[in-house]
Formats: sequence, structure tokens, C-alpha cells
Amino acid sequence: MVTTLSVEDLAAAHQRGERIIDVRERFEYNTGHIPGVENISMALMPLRIDEVRGNKPVWVVCESGNRSWQVADYLSRHGVDAYNVNGGMAAWRTAGLPQESGLGVTA
Repeated sequence: MVTTLSVEDLAAAHQRGERIIDVRERFEYNTGHIPGVENISMALMPLRIDEVRGNKPVWVVCESGNRSWQVADYLSRHGVDAYNVNGGMAAWRTAGLPQESGLGVTA
């Protein structure tokens, strides 16, 4: 079962330095993302799951919360403590939270 949390919860996790992965495609990520977060697209996640495994939670974000839910579900089924973000980047922007554009932290 996937745990879905709010962008306010995500903002607090971001301040704590928790791991956040943006699963949108690179061109979407480059148009605006949470400062300092990783970009591993949904399509690449199965190939890179070993990079995501660990003993810390992973916050997963996309544009609306749909792809991130699917990725969080996939990660959870593979032993990763993953959280989905309700509303994704659209909710993040609506809340007026900081974002940056360009490459940021791509992986």
C-alpha cells in the first residue's frame, strides 16, 4: 500500500534533507523542479532501482501525483520505503513553494 502525503509534508522532508526523486521526463524536470532533487524518470526506475534502495525513505514526485504513485507502488513492492506526493509539482507550485529550472541534479 502506498502512503500519499501532501506537498507541505514534502516541504518539511525537503528541509530535513530527505531523499526526493522527481520521476518526470527530463524535459519536464528542466522546466521547473524542487531545488536539489534528483531526476530519475519513471521509465528508467526499473533499471536504476538498486540506486534507490537503502534504509531511508524516498519521496516520489511527478507533475500531478499519478506517475509518482505508480513509482512509489513499484518501489514499495521492491522493499523501498517510498512516499507519493499528492498533487505533485502542480500542487507544489500552487502552494508557492520554491522551484528552480534547468538541469539541477539529474542522474
